[in-house]
Amino acid sequence: MNKPDKRVVTRAGTTVEQMVRAIADLIVTGALRPGEKLDEVSLAGRFDVSRTPVREALRQLCAMGLVDRQPNKRAVVTNVSGKHLHAMFEAMAELEAVCARLAAQRMTSVERKELRDMHQASKRFVDASGGEDYAAYNTEFHTQIYRGAHNDYIFELVTATRARLSPFRHAQFRLEGRLSQSWREHDRIVEAIISGQADEAAKAAYDHVSIVSEASASFALPR
Repeated sequence: MNKPDKRVVTRAGTTVEQMVRAIADLIVTGALRPGEKLDEVSLAGRFDVSRTPVREALRQLCAMGLVDRQPNKRAVVTNVSGKHLHAMFEAMAELEAVCARLAAQRMTSVERKELRDMHQASKRFVDASGGEDYAAYNTEFHTQIYRGAHNDYIFELVTATRARLSPFRHAQFRLEGRLSQSWREHDRIVEAIISGQADEAAKAAYDHVSIVSEASASFALPR
């Protein structure tokens, strides 16, 4: 079988996402320590791509605050303190609460059914201990709630904040029992939105992110 063309991989779009996820996981779990340099050539060889998607992956990691890159210098792993991580999750909890409240008030009947169906279908990932599958579902689940709020500006704010926290939110599913706990937290949010209980939906969403924050704190890098 012929070796895949690197140029095709570069244009696929998923390669950059995979690199961002893989490098972020290495940083969040401590395999890459603060101060370590990230070499473009080495990363390109590791992922079997050209340096162009590597540069884009590093750019996204910089935007997440996991990597720092000064002009004409190599990218360096940064130090994400527990204090800064907590501040980001605090903001995320407030934004998610707003989205859940508005979703309970504004979601159409079709949107509510789609949310419930998606939630119920995700139980199979929990039963199968499918962390990666559940993580992908989790992103779509929250996105549906953001869209259900029917406020474009809030959608921009919450998705931007989520992008900064994505590596830590993903890492939480490594913890024992976290999948089933997350599903139960989602269940509370869904039932409140479906029944139009705006305040309960907001509280359930806020509590959910607060729990995620606590679970993710174990992956905060040393100060």
